[in-house]
Amino acid sequence: MPHVIVEYTDNIKKEADIPNLLKKVNSVLISRSDIFPTGGIRSRAIELQDYRVADGAENDAFVHTVLKIGSGRSDVDKKKICDELFEAIKGHFANLFARRYLALSMELIEFSEAGTYKHNNIHKRFRNS
Repeated sequence: MPHVIVEYTDNIKKEADIPNLLKKVNSVLISRSDIFPTGGIRSRAIELQDYRVADGAENDAFVHTVLKIGSGRSDVDKKKICDELFEAIKGHFANLFARRYLALSMELIEFSEAGTYKHNNIHKRFRNS
């Protein structure tokens, strides 16, 4: 863990460069390997085709990002990583934001490890690095 889920409206698909956004998101999280094991980082994007923004009068768009983490990080660490992630997201979309109506948002979901199931051998690659 952490997992990042980016939902974005299909009306920005051509300009959004989502693969690069996911690379940036992962880079931010990898830079905090002291609190997030690199082998547990996952990011994915979901293109939304059925949505309505505001009154529907414009070709409005949105990107909503969810950061899901297991419990146990300090409030200071959570705020810092959320600030860093949201700044990376805003930076990624800055040009698009300047040219069209676009809503950017992000939320943190912290959950208990009870009730989660994991089977992951990716961590082994990063233990000695």
